[in-house]
Amino acid sequence: MDTTRTPRRGQHRWLAAALFCVACLIPPLSAGGQRIKDIADIQGVRANQLVGYGLVVGLDGTGDQTTSTPFTIQSLISMLGQLGVQLPPGTNLQLKNVAAVMVTAQLPPFAKPGQQIDVTVSSLGNAKSLRGGTLLMTPLKGADGQVYALAQGNLLVAGAGAAAGGASQQINHLAAGRIPAGAIVERAVPARVGQGDFVHLELRQTDFTTASRVTEAIDRAFGPGTALPLDGRHVQVRAPADPGRRIAFLAQLENLSLDPGQPTPKVILNARTGSIVMNQEVRLAQCAIAHGNLSVTISAEPQVSQPGPLSPGQTVVTERADVQIKKEAGELVVVPATASLADVVKALNAVGATPQDLLAILQAMKAAGALQAELEII
Repeated sequence: MDTTRTPRRGQHRWLAAALFCVACLIPPLSAGGQRIKDIADIQGVRANQLVGYGLVVGLDGTGDQTTSTPFTIQSLISMLGQLGVQLPPGTNLQLKNVAAVMVTAQLPPFAKPGQQIDVTVSSLGNAKSLRGGTLLMTPLKGADGQVYALAQGNLLVAGAGAAAGGASQQINHLAAGRIPAGAIVERAVPARVGQGDFVHLELRQTDFTTASRVTEAIDRAFGPGTALPLDGRHVQVRAPADPGRRIAFLAQLENLSLDPGQPTPKVILNARTGSIVMNQEVRLAQCAIAHGNLSVTISAEPQVSQPGPLSPGQTVVTERADVQIKKEAGELVVVPATASLADVVKALNAVGATPQDLLAILQAMKAAGALQAELEII
């Protein structure tokens, strides 16, 4: 006998009401909305760059060649002198397990003494590899010359290499590595967030529309007159004077959602790698493009001049160079007006140019007024 029970009409109504209540508890997602913390920073809350000079020891014969890097020997002698080891004058040290390095780190905001931060260690001389090395205690200084952290520890190098008999093989980069939690903060940087009646928001990109919408979102949440836009990048916000209430206020402030508007059409060109990146707001006007490729090929073939038998001449090897210049004809291609990123990509692919060629084509299209976007070359 079937023991399953069919739910009654009352049970259906109860289940539908429960689902409706659960749906009401889920906050709606705004289409295209962003939080204030994603587009702006609080003035005074920033990281600081640290740098230091140190020595890495314990390398397996892959350190600096001391004949061409005298600063490594000078640093080593100075360090040994501070530790009570006095070397006789004129001592010639030939060490291959020591390397001079630069140590860099980023001091996060509100970092307190005793907190650990990551450091990056980079070779300064001609060391072949820092793999397996240990960084000795290195003071890290800020832009004001004060020591803010001390770094020391074993390096983590994400690479490997080997060489023998004139042949070598290398994977990734061996002249730089990281030390996770390799530095201890010794000095704190004072923060100004808890002082004054106002806090200032700094937009990451200057835009008057975004500054106005940030002000409107803050006034809706905390009341009219709470925020005041100073220009296209700074917004002044009145905050509670009590430090505890101010932190809660800032936590609620940075999570407010708003629609910052359409981004500025922009095309990023990397002239070194040939990379091209564009956002979805890029538009093209109708234009005609003709682009031809010019290639130069140089080849050298060794020629051996053999003297005749029993002659006093000598065998001479010379090179015969062959230079060829090839120019391909460029057809005139009509690019239609497009209004979407997919159409822009299809139109540029129709030209048949390489990424390196597109660098010149996009600049020419911008000069002709056909590319409706900002060009930024990095």
